[in-house]
This record gives sequence, structure tokens and C-alpha cells, in this order.
Amino acid sequence: MNYDVFNGDADGICALQQLRLAEPRQAVLVSGVKRDIRLLDQLAADPLVAGAEITVLDVSMESNKDSLQTLLQRRNNIFYVDHHFAGEIPAADNLRATIDPAADVCTGLLVDRLLGGRFRLWAVVAAYGDNLHAAARQAAAGLGLSGQELAMLQELGELMNYNGYGRQPADLHITPQELFRAVAPFASPFAFYRESGVPGLLQQGYAEDMARARAVRPLAENASGRIFTLPDASWSRRVAGVFSNEKAREMEDKAHALIVDNGDGTLLVSVRAPLTNKQGAASLCRQFPTGGGREAAAGINALPREQLDAFVEAFRQTW
Repeated sequence: MNYDVFNGDADGICALQQLRLAEPRQAVLVSGVKRDIRLLDQLAADPLVAGAEITVLDVSMESNKDSLQTLLQRRNNIFYVDHHFAGEIPAADNLRATIDPAADVCTGLLVDRLLGGRFRLWAVVAAYGDNLHAAARQAAAGLGLSGQELAMLQELGELMNYNGYGRQPADLHITPQELFRAVAPFASPFAFYRESGVPGLLQQGYAEDMARARAVRPLAENASGRIFTLPDASWSRRVAGVFSNEKAREMEDKAHALIVDNGDGTLLVSVRAPLTNKQGAASLCRQFPTGGGREAAAGINALPREQLDAFVEAFRQTW
């Protein structure tokens, strides 16, 4: 049995697309909303998952360490590629891991390295989706792309990333598994963009959601950062990632936080370090329950509302 486990955003989907174009394989697809990062728990909970081939992409090893150990002990062969902080990587003959938490890489770019650039257009989409615009342009250099083509890849990455945000799959326009199946027949993202109906669906939803978000004024702002808040609504959760990225690009020297009401007494927090100094986001978020991520971009899944003032103060002190 084969399992493909991937984060539900552009990076996870585009990383898997590259691998399966290089090595086609029928597999059970395991994914979820972008913040559903403990995906290996689903496999570890099933004792029948043993002796399988498991590919894991864009999923924090640190957040899945117990389930990873369980799956390794069951003699599963695991191929793991990720760009988040991993903690201690298990020493096991049945684990092949490529982990690079550098601020300017994403999983799609790591897979591109492993494949020698065979499907680099999808890596460019992944990088744009992860708000790594400079890295995306660098990866695209030498491909002879026009400005219009680069803009198309950027839009596709941002649309795919936008689709991954939500508290539950029902918040999304299309599940990550369905999105990957829609992408899978297309060796070129340009063909997917032009021939599939999915980008048009996401374009419409994106335009409507971003119009609402752009009308929001900052909760707090100073010389080093801005904090925005959005209500408990599906559109707020869908737009959280791309809105955070857009605000970060507007003022590259400032840090940004977006706080979305979870509706249960907790808050969903997305943090972006300044694009000119991609440090501090993960260390800030790890100070709070359910916090984690990368130094350039991190988040808190369920910040207790009573800790909001403490978070705002910690945000101010970080930058």
C-alpha cells in the first residue's frame, strides 16, 4: 500500500505533483486544511498501516514525531521532505529525510532540487504560494518566461495557497485531495490554469473574500509591525494566509499578525516576520499554546482569548 501525505496548501500539492510526474504511483491521499499539521496521526492510529511506502511532504516532523516513530517501528518505508523546524530526526534505515528550514526555501523547491529541476514550473508555483517571491523568480530564471507567464504562476500559487486555509474542510472551496486530483493530469501549470475549471472557481472566491478583508483597519500598528483582526467566518479563515502575505509585501520592513476569531473562545493567529528580516515568527508563536512554524512565517492554532494582550505585547517586543 502507498500513502501520500501532504500539507493542503500550494507547497504541499505542488511538491507532490512534481514527485508523481517523476514517479507515477497510485496512493491513498492524506491531507487536510493547511493548519492540520499532525497528519501522520491518521496513519499511526490504523494498525494496518505497516510495511507501506509513505511519502510525507510539507508536514512538520517535530509535530508528528510520536506518530513518525510508531510508523517506523511498523516497518513502513518513509520518504520525508519538509522545510519546517524538525527537532531531532530519527536515525532509522527506513527513513529518508530531506529537511531544510532555511527562510528562503519551501518543500516544492526542495523537491525541485531532488529531481534536478525536471518539473520546475510547479516548484515556482509552490514558492509563490509560500510568499517566497524572490526565490520563485530565482527558480524561474533561465526558463525564458515572460512577465505575463510569471504573473500567471504567481496567481496560481496564491490561489492554491488561499484554498488551503480553513478551520475544517467545509470552509474550503475544494478539498486538498480534490485539488491535487485536478492538478495531477497536467504536466504544466499553464495548461492547468487554462484548461481546468478550478482556477476560475478559486479566482471568484478569492476576489470576494479579499474585498472584505481589505476593508479592515489594523487593530494595532507601530513602527515595527501591524496587527489585524477578522471575525469568526468561513471567508476570514479562507483568506487568512493570502491576506497576511499581502500585508507583509505592502510593508516589507514590518512584522505582521492576523488574528481570526475561532468562535470557541480561542483565536487563530498568523504571523509574518518582516520580509527584510525573516526571523522571529516561530520563536514568538512557540511562547503560546498550539504555536509553531518557521522563523519567517508561523502561527498559533488556538490562542486563549485571555492571552491576547500578552501576545500583542510579545509581538511588540519581538521586533
